[in-house]
Amino acid sequence: MSTCTHESMTNHHASGVVATVVETVHTWRERAHQRGELAHWSERDIHDAGLSVGDVMAEASKPFWRA
Repeated sequence: MSTCTHESMTNHHASGVVATVVETVHTWRERAHQRGELAHWSERDIHDAGLSVGDVMAEASKPFWRA
């Protein structure tokens, strides 16, 4: 027969889940910030980066949760 203790009932995966959520939110915030900056680039900035205006507009208009 096994004995259930408080420690044996603890969810040891919770800290991993929290870390994953924190990392995901950080990624989303960074992505939103970068896309906001990208939306304000001039045509010269876009050209200097070797990108097309269409590519920049498509990336800048993506929602933060989409990679």
